[in-house]
Amino acid sequence: MIASKLTQELGIQLPSAEQQLRLNWKNDHGVEVWIKRDDLIHPIISGNKWRKLSQTLFSAAHSPPAKIISFGGGHSNHLHALGFCCQKLNIPLLAVIRGDYSQNMTPMLNDLERWGAQLEWVNKITYAKRTDNTYLEVLRQNHPNSLIIPEGGSQHQALSGVASIVTELTQEFDLIVAPVASGGTMAGLIQATQNSKTRVLGIGVLKGHDYLHELVNQFLPNESKKQLNGQKASTDWQLNSDFHFGGYAKKTPELIAFCEQFEQDNNIPIEPIYSGKLFWGLRQLVESNHFPAGSKILALHTGGLQGKRALPNIMTKRNKHAVD
Repeated sequence: MIASKLTQELGIQLPSAEQQLRLNWKNDHGVEVWIKRDDLIHPIISGNKWRKLSQTLFSAAHSPPAKIISFGGGHSNHLHALGFCCQKLNIPLLAVIRGDYSQNMTPMLNDLERWGAQLEWVNKITYAKRTDNTYLEVLRQNHPNSLIIPEGGSQHQALSGVASIVTELTQEFDLIVAPVASGGTMAGLIQATQNSKTRVLGIGVLKGHDYLHELVNQFLPNESKKQLNGQKASTDWQLNSDFHFGGYAKKTPELIAFCEQFEQDNNIPIEPIYSGKLFWGLRQLVESNHFPAGSKILALHTGGLQGKRALPNIMTKRNKHAVD
């Protein structure tokens, strides 16, 4: 009851649509490419941010903590969605921000301030401790009765929210493809498809193939874990790390031009941090005949579009540098 009421109060639009894409890619194997439009769930709490936060927010609405604490950079889609929800739930938010943006506020940070969040600037050394138990215990002592949500919202509670993506589907797919950064969305998709013929492919958007595998594995039961030595490798899911363009939030003029052309051709907004790398990688794989003939593939649009507000000048200048 609380879940449906909160969903209605926040204006969450579910289920998101499944839409077939008519692409001008070379496609000798006749692969069907579909997209699940999770970017349309909500103008602010879009995509996998709502999916990963939903179960935690349902609990918080039922039994509000004194404060919610979470982490992110100056363009964090996770913090942006969480800040909006905390304001609606009347729960204070402490946002621990990597770097000091006090003299150079981003659109996302301005929104957080407007929604009443407390912003705490920390350096890279301190931010690197965001998963350290000693550091987290100090936060709990300094902020009693608070709820700490990991960076990106990826935690075990997120998996059932992500699984709803699969239960909403109106048709069967051979493969679901999604961008991978903090691991929670990928793990939720893997668990939701484990008893079906559907496989899951993650496109890594940051460096560190083994690191990304570890992020996903931490949420999975032993039988679903991917063993990097190949001795017990599952065939149900794979992670491709060929399309990160140098690291998280790194981009090239070619990638930015691809995103702009994709938007123009399909009338679907994407950005070069997550969805752009997803569709870039998917195009390379389709054009190289990587998938079996006749495969039916669903690409998950994970939202993350609020960060585009900081990109216009960068996209115009074809800047190669990271925004975060």
